[in-house]
Amino acid sequence: MSERRPRILSGVQPSGELHLGNYFGAIAQHVRLQDEGDAFYFIADYHALTTVHDAERLAALTRDVAATYLALGLDPQKATFFRQSDVPEVHELTWMLECVTGMGLLERAHSYKDKVAKGIHPSVGLFTYPALMASDILIYQADLVPVGQDQVQHIEMCQDMAQSFNSRFGRRERDAEGVERVVGPLKRPEYKLSPTPKVPGTDGQKMSKSYGNTIPIFASGKRLKKAVNSIVTDSRDPKREPLDPDACNAFAIYALLHDEDEVAALAEQYRRAPEVGFLGYGVTKKAIIERMQERFGPARERYEALKRPGSELDDVLREGALRARAVARETIAACRQATGLGPLLSA
Repeated sequence: MSERRPRILSGVQPSGELHLGNYFGAIAQHVRLQDEGDAFYFIADYHALTTVHDAERLAALTRDVAATYLALGLDPQKATFFRQSDVPEVHELTWMLECVTGMGLLERAHSYKDKVAKGIHPSVGLFTYPALMASDILIYQADLVPVGQDQVQHIEMCQDMAQSFNSRFGRRERDAEGVERVVGPLKRPEYKLSPTPKVPGTDGQKMSKSYGNTIPIFASGKRLKKAVNSIVTDSRDPKREPLDPDACNAFAIYALLHDEDEVAALAEQYRRAPEVGFLGYGVTKKAIIERMQERFGPARERYEALKRPGSELDDVLREGALRARAVARETIAACRQATGLGPLLSA
């Protein structure tokens, strides 16, 4: 009998145009992992409601995310790809989790504190965001959740919620050695750190839609040049002194797009700038633009086609939602039985 492949789950918010940070921090890994496990990927449109309050914009951004993933290699025959809002059972589990989760756990969330500090209105939805995220993970019985370092705390909170729920509503059994353990309906997930380090934005901070420092994946022409040329660099004169590749935002972005030999060669030019006649940061930015056109140009055509009405996009999301919802309803049925809420009615 073949060994069961791990179920891998992740989501992406449709809160803005996807950029290089999204690509290297999530999308590229998600596409690779679809060959390594039973992948469930969703567009987190419920989560986006904490910041996006325009119906047309949210609908457009949701299609944009879906088209981006499919254009960049996500295969709906390998991965279950769907809209979060097409599986309403996730909110039923969220309420169950909130009923066993202490306020203190949510109050410690770094993400909530950071967003409030940046001026985002502290709505109840933003505060309870970790509970909905936990439900997203637990309702599909996920084994692994690929995340960046900044999301590790949310996975640990999810683990705590699953443990609390199972402890309250699970059944107690004894193993062959007589040791008692609790068996509950929710599986404890583990996080899987992304191998990509922080992707710097044009200002040197983490690339983020919230900071307005992004380079969109499918930008082209003048728009691409404007974004790349806005990368902040220092005022060193390469004719008079060496440049430092380790402290250069443009070099860090260049390194993500080029192979090791190309990166090493450019680093050498930085360090020997006056000696070799290196022309400066403009050379690096030009190379970024050229490589982005090479790397994402063909996918851009596919992306534009998928966004048009009548493409296969809607069918892909519909089929993915049906598969995802079937799993979600099994979990909800088990949780309803455990809590005493009664059986799940037919859809």
